[in-house]
Amino acid sequence: MAEATTHTARYREIATVLRRHSLGFMVGLLGIGRLVPFRRGNGGRNGARTRAIDTGTAAQSNGETSPEHLRLALEELGPTFIKLGQLLSTRSDLLPPAYVEELAKLQDAAPPVPVADIRAVIRRELGSEPEELFATFDDRPLASASIGQAHAATLDDGTPVVVKVRRPGAVARVLEDLEILQNLAARASRRWGPARDIDAAGVVDEFAQTLRAELDYLQEGRNAERFAEDFAHEADVVIPRVFWEHTTSRVLTLERMRGMNVGDAVALDAAGVDRKRVARRGAEIVLKMTFEDRFFHADLHPGNLFIHDDGTIALIDFGMVGAIGEELRGHLSTLFVALVRGNPAMLAGALTSLSVAGSSVDRELLREDLRVFLAKYRLRSLRETPFARMIADLFAILRANRLHLPREMALLFKALLLIEGLALRLDPEFRLGESLEPYAERLARERMSASAIARRMARASADLGELALEAPGVLRRLFDAADGSGFEVHLRAAELEPLVARTERIGNRLVAGMISAALISGVGGIVTSGRRFRKWEGTLLGTGLGVLGTLGGYLAYTSARRRRRPR
Repeated sequence: MAEATTHTARYREIATVLRRHSLGFMVGLLGIGRLVPFRRGNGGRNGARTRAIDTGTAAQSNGETSPEHLRLALEELGPTFIKLGQLLSTRSDLLPPAYVEELAKLQDAAPPVPVADIRAVIRRELGSEPEELFATFDDRPLASASIGQAHAATLDDGTPVVVKVRRPGAVARVLEDLEILQNLAARASRRWGPARDIDAAGVVDEFAQTLRAELDYLQEGRNAERFAEDFAHEADVVIPRVFWEHTTSRVLTLERMRGMNVGDAVALDAAGVDRKRVARRGAEIVLKMTFEDRFFHADLHPGNLFIHDDGTIALIDFGMVGAIGEELRGHLSTLFVALVRGNPAMLAGALTSLSVAGSSVDRELLREDLRVFLAKYRLRSLRETPFARMIADLFAILRANRLHLPREMALLFKALLLIEGLALRLDPEFRLGESLEPYAERLARERMSASAIARRMARASADLGELALEAPGVLRRLFDAADGSGFEVHLRAAELEPLVARTERIGNRLVAGMISAALISGVGGIVTSGRRFRKWEGTLLGTGLGVLGTLGGYLAYTSARRRRRPR
């Protein structure tokens, strides 16, 4: 464990905390057990504990469950681990419900930074004392979190603002912890099947990317400005103004937003706010961000949204955002079409294209799971469907089939579930599907538009060209290998899945035939390129063509199965 030598003290602290919270089996899996002495009873029953994590069952220890132990350990390990737990609390596609529910309790709070340290950061970053920069500056913090601390202030023109100051030393600790987490995730993926199945290393890499972005207040300011541009013509949506002359990567000055909390029904009713309208409008805001602007706020919990007396909605805290690229938008349209049509084969294809698999996927089992899922909701329109329950069922299927979502899709579902939860607090009869349905129908129409079809054909052509270019080189290396000590070929159906999945994207049997033709042409170019055509080369050529024929038959079979509508 050479990389541990740089951060030995922190590794030892992590191992000690895990054992203290009866998570000693993780110490062994992560390869850091030698850093702390073994104490009987503080990490035993490894197999039982591992099974508890895998299945979400509650293995009891000192009256606490495994999810509680994990939450307490993350809290004790500090800001980076708390934020990792908060991220995992939104990943129902990765963790069982008991863990998701427990990790949602994590709070990103921290003891206040001494005001002298805050003033020192402002002086260093902005070049003057707070009293010279602002008409007023309140030394008492509005809030204190793991990354930064917020103070109220007033500009010279009387504008009330919030000054966010990054905690001294926060970056160094976060970067150290991120490096450690990436090392541990890579090691866990090598040692433990469940970590490999969920691509723990990939999840931590995405988390590191998100958290590094949150450390940069300049990026948060740019995010706020983009939202302000996107809603410039929406009079009932307020985005705080950024004051760049008082902003750096460590200090962010924003217009202060005030208003009522979404959960304060008494205050909302006293002000005469139409809660049903605000619930519907809140959903429309998030759906516009997602499907029209393709840039959305990914952390709209109750503390980041205020409601004014006139029903205007103000948003704050733009550190965590998501973006919908063209490819992801295409996957979303296919997903919605499959849901509307109730087609399990199409839905399975959309999910496997969208998801990241830690191991090979049994597509037949996935289609059967989705057939049952669709049958459960087939008598309801999207507007009648309880969105959170449907997504929970879908995530259970993803977990069972060892699929997980890419970061942007996970953030999207998090944003939709958060806004549904907020809207239900305003209006218990709210249905997100009613607001979502028009966007789903629009995506479905766009999928069949001429431009969308042209884009898919272009991508298919690119795949075809890439395969054709790669094939001669691969076959030449096969010939070179056979010239040496020879080789053996072992084929299993599961090993063909990645190639089949890639080739299926190209389309139909006609294109599969074109691929075969390109490969045969490549072989012809090799064997006529000046070398003698020996007997073993003819045998290899026949074997290669036989494999291609088998693959073509498999593709034809799966294509026919996909075209067959479910009964």
